[in-house]
Amino acid sequence: MTENAPSINGDIHRDIRHDSAHKHVAGSADYIDDIPEKRDLLHVCLGQSSRAHARIKSLDLDDVRAAPGVVMVLTADDIPGKNDVSPFAGDDPLFAEDIVQFHGQSIFAVAATSRDQARRAAKLAKIDYEDYPAILTIDDAMTAKSYIEAPQCMKQGDSAAALKKAPIRRTGCFRVGGQDHFYLEGQIAMAEPKEDGDVHVWSSTQNPTEVQHLVAKVLNIPDNGVTVEVRRMGGGFGGKETHPSLFAAAAALVARKTGRTAKCRVDRDDDMIMTGKRHDFRIDYDVGFDSEGRLLGLDLKLASRCGYSVDLSPAINDRAMFHSDNCYFLEHVTINSYRCRTNTVSNTAFRGFGGPQGMIAIERIMDVIAHDLSKDPLDVRMINLYGKTDRNITPYGMMVEDNIAPELIAELAKTADYKNRRREITAFNQVNVYLKKAIALTPVKFGISFTALHLNQAGALIHIYSDGSVHLNHGGTEMGQGLFIKVAQVVANELQIDIDRIKISATTTDKVPNSSPTAASSGSDLNGMAALAAARTLKNRLTEFAAHHYDCAIDHIVFRNNHVYLDDQEISFNQLVHQAYLGRVSLSSTGFYKTPKIHYDRKIHKGRPFFYFSYGAAIAEVIIDLLTGENKILRVDILHDVGKSLNPAIDRGQIEGGFIQGAGWLTTEELVFDDKGILRSHAPSTYKIPTSADRPAQMTINLWNGVNKEDTIHKSKAVGEPPLMLAIAAHSALTLAVANANNAKDLPALNAPATAEEILSKLI
Repeated sequence: MTENAPSINGDIHRDIRHDSAHKHVAGSADYIDDIPEKRDLLHVCLGQSSRAHARIKSLDLDDVRAAPGVVMVLTADDIPGKNDVSPFAGDDPLFAEDIVQFHGQSIFAVAATSRDQARRAAKLAKIDYEDYPAILTIDDAMTAKSYIEAPQCMKQGDSAAALKKAPIRRTGCFRVGGQDHFYLEGQIAMAEPKEDGDVHVWSSTQNPTEVQHLVAKVLNIPDNGVTVEVRRMGGGFGGKETHPSLFAAAAALVARKTGRTAKCRVDRDDDMIMTGKRHDFRIDYDVGFDSEGRLLGLDLKLASRCGYSVDLSPAINDRAMFHSDNCYFLEHVTINSYRCRTNTVSNTAFRGFGGPQGMIAIERIMDVIAHDLSKDPLDVRMINLYGKTDRNITPYGMMVEDNIAPELIAELAKTADYKNRRREITAFNQVNVYLKKAIALTPVKFGISFTALHLNQAGALIHIYSDGSVHLNHGGTEMGQGLFIKVAQVVANELQIDIDRIKISATTTDKVPNSSPTAASSGSDLNGMAALAAARTLKNRLTEFAAHHYDCAIDHIVFRNNHVYLDDQEISFNQLVHQAYLGRVSLSSTGFYKTPKIHYDRKIHKGRPFFYFSYGAAIAEVIIDLLTGENKILRVDILHDVGKSLNPAIDRGQIEGGFIQGAGWLTTEELVFDDKGILRSHAPSTYKIPTSADRPAQMTINLWNGVNKEDTIHKSKAVGEPPLMLAIAAHSALTLAVANANNAKDLPALNAPATAEEILSKLI
C-alpha cells in the first residue's frame, strides 16, 4: 500500500437514490404487464364462488366454452398434478371441487383471446349450490370452537396468582380490524411454455421459489422444469408472499395445456375479494397493577380471523404472541391465542406479520392503567420498560440484550417537547367545546428473523465480466422498498467500485435456487450478507492473482476507488480483472448466508426466535371533531433505530411509508363483510387508504445514532416492518382524545380502525 493511496469512499452508510426511482417517476420501469404480448397470447380469468360455504351440486360450463373468444376452460379435473397452491398445509385448492369455502373462491379458469372476453365468459357459468352454514366472524368461530389448529399458550410466571394479589385490576375487550394490502400493481402472472414441457413464469411475487414449487406440483413436473422471474413488484406488503401462486399456477396450467403464452391479470375488485388480508383480532385482557402503574399480572386473549385455510396463520399468530410484550417486562403473564377458522378468504402475511396486533394490545393496556390512575401514559410506559440487567426476559424466554428503548424514548420525548405540548393540549381542550386534541408516545421493539428456522438463509450470484463490469443477482425481490440498491451498495463497497458499474438483474429461480421469501424485514440482512460473501470470494481470488502476477505480499494489496494498489504500483480495477481473465481465474461466485444464534421450540413456545430487535418510538398529536367524529393526525415525531444505516435516504422513506400505512390500518381502512360473507368494501370507492392529504402536516423523522450489537450486514438493522407499528401512537392519541371529550371513568374501548363513525359511537 502506498502512502498516497486515496482514502476509501465506500458506497455504504450514505444516501443513494433507489435504482429505479427515475424510472418510477418517468413511467419507464417495466412490470409484468409491460412485457410485450405475443400475438397468440391467451388471457386467463378465474370463475369464482358466489357462496361462502356450500356444496357444488352441479357445474355447467357449456355456455362459458361457447362464448366468443374462449379457447379453453379448465377445472380441477384438468390438473395433471396436485390441486393445491398452499404454502405448506395442503388445503388451498387451485380450483374448488365439491365444496366452496368462501365467497370468491376459484372454481374454474377461462382462457380467451382477450381479457374482456375471458371476464365476460366467466360470468356465464351455471352453478347449482347446496348452502351450508357459514362461520363468518371471530365470535362465531369462538362459539363453535372452529380453529385452524389447537389454541396456543405462552406463559411466564404465575399470572393467576399475580392478578389475585394485585391492588388494582381491570378487564376489557376491543377489536382491531384487518387491512387490504392495496398494492399499486395487482396480482398478475404470465406463463410461457418452453420445450420439453418446461414453463417460464413471470410472477409478481415476494416468493419466487414457492411459486416455482407450487406451479411444478400442479403441473406434475420437477421444480427444474419451472423458472420463475420477477424484476420488480408495484408493492407487496406481504400480500404477494403466498397468494400469487394461485394466479401463476392458473396461467401456467393454461400455457401447458394450450402451448400458448397465458397471462392472468386480476381486476382490482376481484383481487381484493380473492386474496387474504391482515388478520382482524378480538383482544380480551385482565390486568393487575399497583398505584404507581407497574403491571403486576396479565391474562391476555388474542383471537384472530384466519379464514378458511391455514395459509401462514400459525406463524402470524405466534408473532402476535411474541410481540404482546412490546418494550415491557411482563413478569407474570399468560397469553392465549385462538386461530379461528371461518368461511372467509384466508388471511395472510401483512407488513408486521401479527406483530402490530400484539403490540396494540399491550399499548391499550398501558393507556388503561394510566387513565385509571390519572397519570401521564408516558410515565406508566417508562416504569414498565424492560431493564438493562434485570427484568429483561421475554414471555418466550429470550433475554433482551440490546435494550435501547429507555434512552430512545427519553430522547424523543425531549427533542419533540412532549411534556410542554401535553400541557398546551390540556389548555386547548379546556377552552374548545367541539374540538379535542390529544398526544401519545408509543414505542416499538420488533424481533428480526423468520420464526420458521429454515427460512433464515439466502444465496447470491455475482459475475465480474472481463471488462470489469459486474452482474449481481440474489434471491431477494424488489417491491419498491430499495432492497436491490442496498445490496448493490454492499457489493460496490466490498469491491471498491462505483455502484453504477453494477448491473442489478431480475430475481430468477434458475440463478439462485431455494430462496426464502422477501419478508420478515430480513431482505437486506440475508441477501446483503450472501452478496457480501460472494463479493469477498471474488475479491480474494483477484487479490491472490495480483500477488502472484505482480510478486507482492497479499497484505500489501488494497482495493480503493476503482483501483488496486500494490506496493508502489497502481492499476485500475478493470485492468486487474482483464489480467485475471487472461490468467484463467474464475470471475463468478455464489455466496450463502444463514442467520446465527436463533432457535425456538414451538411446542413450549420458548427459545430465541430473533437474532436482534429493532426499536423506535413515535409521538402523534391528533384532533377530533365531537360533532362528526372526524379526526386528523396533526403532527408526528419519530425516532427510529436502523443501526448503522446502509442507506439513510431509503430507510427514512421506509419509516415514513410504514407509519402512513399503519395509520391507514388504524384510522381509515375498514373491511366490511356482510352477513353472507361477501366483502362489500372491495374497491377504492369504499375502501379508503391514506392519501397525500392524510400525511401529517408536520412530520419529523430522525434516525437513532446507534449500531447493531449483533454482527449484521455492516451493523445495519432491518427497517421494512418495524415502522408500521409506530402508527399505534396515532390510535392511542385518538383514544385519549375521545377520553378527553367524554370524561368517562373508564378509558373508551375505541376499536380500530378509528373511523369517524367509530369515534362518534364512543362519544354518544
